[in-house]
Amino acid sequence: MAKLKLSLACWDYDRTRALVDGSVRAEGIDLVCLNLPVEETFFRMLRGREFDCAEMSLSSYVLSLQHKDPPFIAIPVFPSRFFRHSCVFVSAKSGITRPEQLARKRIGVPEFQMTAAVWLRGIFADEFRVPPHSPRYLSGGLEEPGRVEKLKLALPAKFRVQPIGPKQTLSAMLAAGEIDALHSARAPSTLRSSPKAVRRLFEDHVGVEREYFRRTRIFPIMHTVVIRRELYRRYPWIAGSLYKAFAAAQKKTYADLEETAALKAMLPWLVAHVEEARREMGPDWWSYGLAPNRHVLETFLRYHREQGLSRRRLAPEQLFAPETAEAFKI
Repeated sequence: MAKLKLSLACWDYDRTRALVDGSVRAEGIDLVCLNLPVEETFFRMLRGREFDCAEMSLSSYVLSLQHKDPPFIAIPVFPSRFFRHSCVFVSAKSGITRPEQLARKRIGVPEFQMTAAVWLRGIFADEFRVPPHSPRYLSGGLEEPGRVEKLKLALPAKFRVQPIGPKQTLSAMLAAGEIDALHSARAPSTLRSSPKAVRRLFEDHVGVEREYFRRTRIFPIMHTVVIRRELYRRYPWIAGSLYKAFAAAQKKTYADLEETAALKAMLPWLVAHVEEARREMGPDWWSYGLAPNRHVLETFLRYHREQGLSRRRLAPEQLFAPETAEAFKI
């Protein structure tokens, strides 16, 4: 019986590489893997639904579920997770030195709905009492003019979001003091080119993020993996098959990171990093699946609703194909 040929768009991660090189194969599926930057994958999948399966922004996926006939269904695989305290940048001209000072400031953001920004607004509300509607948000390209929201937003009136000019970039505006702060998944180029004008709000972000995890047990989820829903309806078995394959590929990466005969990543203290991650976060520090990530997903879905992006607050179970919720046991 011929295998079902499916396209998969995903960035080049160590935890997905086994799917690309064929050392892990999804049962019954012949995967055609496309290694694309995340911004391109999201844009092409959300606008044109070009791929059968794709990595996707968690926030964009949750937004897509607001449709009458949602175009995608996800599996509980999280190729990108990231502590985002390192991704808050401030202009020297703003005078901002403390997180609480972001209230009522001008904050740049490539897209209001992007997952990193949702997490940061939620964290600042919970941790520093900065209501998510308090700042004024200016959206647009970080380094290139003309970036727009990939999905149409219908925010409550209390949220003030406006696009920057057609020739402006957030990176340059931050250095010039035209915005006070920036929430961005990518560091602005002016952080290096204009170090006296732009800096991180949390200079010791690793220490801040470690302490945040110790208190909350949250390692923020950024991306998930989605399947075009009409394809899933025809072949519901592909959700479980893909989930198993992603999990198997991830296990190979865990094994590679624990190898001590020779380092498989170009980090001189890789073994120490792995030991620290295991000590702080447990042996499965980058967990897949619904159950171990329920509290992380519940927090994100609360933030999404509080920030006017969701019309209703979803439960984690509503995000994923039910075939991936549990596995057989012998």
